[in-house]
Amino acid sequence: MDAILSRSERETLKAIYRLSGLADDTAAAHTGDLAQALGVSPGTATAIIKRLADRGLAEHKPYRGVLLTQEGRAAAVAAIRRHRIAERFLSDMLGYPWNEADRLAATFEHELPQEVEERLYVALHRPATCPHGFPIPQPAEADIPDLPPLYDLEPGDVAVVAVPGATDDEVVAFLETLGLRPGVRVEVREKHPFDGPLVLVVDGHQRTVGEKVARQVHVRKDGDVPDGLLRLQQAPR
Repeated sequence: MDAILSRSERETLKAIYRLSGLADDTAAAHTGDLAQALGVSPGTATAIIKRLADRGLAEHKPYRGVLLTQEGRAAAVAAIRRHRIAERFLSDMLGYPWNEADRLAATFEHELPQEVEERLYVALHRPATCPHGFPIPQPAEADIPDLPPLYDLEPGDVAVVAVPGATDDEVVAFLETLGLRPGVRVEVREKHPFDGPLVLVVDGHQRTVGEKVARQVHVRKDGDVPDGLLRLQQAPR
């Protein structure tokens, strides 16, 4: 199935998967939100959804939105895996900064034969995460663990940071001044009430982060962190 999917179909599968929620396969993605995420008109989004539905990958429920079938979720996860491996290639082998890899990966990932994708994965020493700190799913997996925002942590929690590739450049620059980059381990010391800031320990330094920014950073709590994630480089490339 992956070999016959077009670029627009893979991107749509990924967008439906993200918009419909990672943990609930009964949640639907609304067509308008999907069109906005893809940067296309609602009519174009509807046409792609129809093609996916004809292939048994999605279902369009009137007044509810779009649901992925079981096969569609597997195809979406495979597309996300490919994207994250391409990001790793750009970061680890070509030296691109982690916050540029997301944009560049989309320019060539769809042209990769499956064989090349798997060889890249092996050549990269089977990485556990993309450069942003999000997990790379295994081929047999039909879901990807959701990473909660940093602001969901409580005092005493320890976690490893992940930053989405779509994060605004100014926010990324601000996070860098705090040492909050993918792969960094943080400990929450205080959480002020009424949506107040977090007080963190980052690389031995105490940092304060506001609620709005803390919701743009994601984390994997310490007890859930695989060895590969802990080995992420803690300095920008």
